[in-house]
Amino acid sequence: MILQEMKKAIGAYREVLRLVRRLPKDTQPYYAKYARENFVNYREIDSNDPNALQELLQRTYNHSLWVLNKYSVDQSAADRLKNICSA
Repeated sequence: MILQEMKKAIGAYREVLRLVRRLPKDTQPYYAKYARENFVNYREIDSNDPNALQELLQRTYNHSLWVLNKYSVDQSAADRLKNICSA
């Protein structure tokens, strides 16, 4: 179970980094660093809370949509992330 959760989290992180590449060049380093810091900060989730990972993934998806919208990137770019976060 833990291995599946870890793969899901890493997949979400990978997709976020792919989305960062769609942002304007001058903003990419900031958002890549932001994504990395959040991935590291939230790598330890409450194992007693069965919803903790799902809530974190949902926040990841929602925040990604917000950033894409901020830079007028088509939100359909986040479809793969949506699949990971909602599965």
